[in-house]
Amino acid sequence: MSAFIEFENVKKIYQMGEVQIEALAGVNFKIDKGEFVVIAGASGAGKSTILNILGGMDSCTSGNIYVDGSRISEYNAKELTTYRRYDIGFVFQFYNLVQNLTVVENVELATQICKNPLNIDETIAAVGLQDRRGNFPAQLSGGEQQRVAIARALAKNPKLLLCDEPTGALDYKTGKAILKLLQDTCREHHMTVIVITHNLALTPMGDKVIHVRNGVIEKVDINDHPIPVESIEW
Repeated sequence: MSAFIEFENVKKIYQMGEVQIEALAGVNFKIDKGEFVVIAGASGAGKSTILNILGGMDSCTSGNIYVDGSRISEYNAKELTTYRRYDIGFVFQFYNLVQNLTVVENVELATQICKNPLNIDETIAAVGLQDRRGNFPAQLSGGEQQRVAIARALAKNPKLLLCDEPTGALDYKTGKAILKLLQDTCREHHMTVIVITHNLALTPMGDKVIHVRNGVIEKVDINDHPIPVESIEW
């Protein structure tokens, strides 16, 4: 059985005037369907570049990328737009909510562009916000806003949930609750979830931990017994 996601010798070079910057210098890894994956590394290591390419927001300079049997590294701009729309859920450090829409409307917005959305009310309940459905983002805490962002991503029923430092703007306790929500979502929906972090203390929560350093994969750890987020201290 081939992997759900595969990077084969993926390179990314940015041209900055006269200078070429190699963000990825030949990245190789595989991810299986339903895995909870942590991509860890220092700032500037190449983590976000990997995520942006995997999410179809950027393209690689060379190499092959396969997602669910499709070679997305061959996609043109229009195919990448379709891929982002139907297959990918994004959660960022900053919540990117539409300020003049309620919780329900923010989530509903995402379901209008996809093929097979989940039930909006059930998704909002699953992230623990059923009592906040009619609130606007400004009336919510940071943790609640991030839950809306997760509900919005999940409601699309994506093949892949990509989270770039999703707890970066949150306090410790709230961040832990958000990571637990992501870990539980992976388990309950058998959804492939990838979380980027610079916090190495979080690595025991992943089924697989991909360590990125200077644009290459330093090592890949497999956790046969991933630890529930609530029992990790950092």
